[in-house]
Amino acid sequence: MAKRGENTVKKHQVMQVLPAGAWGIKSSFRSLVALLFAFLVVAAVYLRQSNEQVFQHANGRTHDAISSGGCNLFSGKWVYDNKSYPLYKERECTFMSDQLACEKFGRKDLNYQFWRWQPHQCDLPRFNATALLERLRNKRLVFVGDSLNRNQWISMICLVDSAIPPAFKSMHNNGSINVFKAKEYNATIEFYWSPLLVESNSDDPVNHRVPDRTVRVEAIEKHARHWTDADILIFNTYLWWRRRQMKVLWGSFESPEDGIYKTVKLPRVYEMALQTWARWLEVHVNRNKTLLFFMSMSPTHEMADKWGGTSGENCYGETEPVMKEGYAGDGVSPRMMRAVESVLGELKTRGLNVQMINITQLSDYRKEGHPSIYRKHWETITQQQLSNPKTFSDCIHWCLPGVPDLWNQILYAYILQLNPITE
Repeated sequence: MAKRGENTVKKHQVMQVLPAGAWGIKSSFRSLVALLFAFLVVAAVYLRQSNEQVFQHANGRTHDAISSGGCNLFSGKWVYDNKSYPLYKERECTFMSDQLACEKFGRKDLNYQFWRWQPHQCDLPRFNATALLERLRNKRLVFVGDSLNRNQWISMICLVDSAIPPAFKSMHNNGSINVFKAKEYNATIEFYWSPLLVESNSDDPVNHRVPDRTVRVEAIEKHARHWTDADILIFNTYLWWRRRQMKVLWGSFESPEDGIYKTVKLPRVYEMALQTWARWLEVHVNRNKTLLFFMSMSPTHEMADKWGGTSGENCYGETEPVMKEGYAGDGVSPRMMRAVESVLGELKTRGLNVQMINITQLSDYRKEGHPSIYRKHWETITQQQLSNPKTFSDCIHWCLPGVPDLWNQILYAYILQLNPITE
């Protein structure tokens, strides 16, 4: 007992003779560890919220033009409405595309046509074809981009189609440019195929699937000369950039052996192309005449486990939207979305406003809105594929009537509320 007591006293004495500074260091170390842990937790939460905000608000810039009433058109929910939707019938759209005509190609559940987007704080203006056509009188509206912008272009044509008598409308295709004309209004609604905006070896509107995709990140004039005098320009580019890296050519495709090639990683090569596009706009666009829009990324639904489905499945067989508010899948890249915002922000500081239409979050809910297998197939479907339909399902594009109609309703609201275009 005595020895035990002596040991206790000795330990107490040792503790007493330790310098005060040593205890301060030990205490400071513990505090530093606690602060570091807290910082990591806060950083993780911040990064998660930051990514979600990219989808939901695009840093608040997407709804500046329609914020006078304090309403964010991009924050809301999908409401089933089979009384006022769809806005047109698939079979009655004169220029419907077989790639998007899901009912025609056998889809039986048609509920995807009856969902209406309801913003939280207001009502979205109902699309009025006559009002839009009057706004477009003597003007050119041009969609520029990839097949998703073509998807939206077809939607826009279907939305105005019934307001124009058959004798007063026409469609003309000439290579990369497709022109729908409302003759009575002398107005055109056009689509120009330019999937990467800048020049590439995927620019052929028919034969564009190449194994070794190459871009000329500093060359855009070949495309841009076709839409220089447009009054309203709607751009998109994302789908064709979905890879880790891309080959860049400094030179020409006419004399490729004389060029310089370099492989550049994403998103840097994407940023380089956007900067070329931005420089062209800054030099060539009439700021007093032309309205400019950029469609954010349209999400894909190729991994069902992201919305609580079975791992290995995709959009095939889906019949309902995701109803969990704030859902964000992995069908888009937040880094590339931020790259777009950065370029648009730089343009704005130089006096050129390109309005972002943030379709990403609201479209992400609509996992059931894709054609899946219900479309025209340009390639022969094998027996092995037929036994497993998910292997040839299109979970990228959208059935019409459907989600792109909402994109155009939002675009319509902007066009009518932004400053009038001078004649």
